[in-house]
Amino acid sequence: MATVAELKPGQKGVIKEFASNLLPIKLLEFGCLPGNHIKLLQIAPLNDPLYVDVNGSHLAIRRNMAQLIEIDLLEDSDAL
Repeated sequence: MATVAELKPGQKGVIKEFASNLLPIKLLEFGCLPGNHIKLLQIAPLNDPLYVDVNGSHLAIRRNMAQLIEIDLLEDSDAL
């Protein structure tokens, strides 16, 4: 299973589950929930943080948090 940290800019996925219960409540409030679509928009110059789109909300998340969010990758034909 892939994680958000493994996405390349422009790639999309569907959130499946979390590898830990340590995910901040704010991420859950912004829509980082199982079943929601996520897309990597940009990676900061030093590879941290990652800028993602979660169901229309743009978020910056640290790479260590992104490694806890497991996803199923979507093909281009399954676009958001």
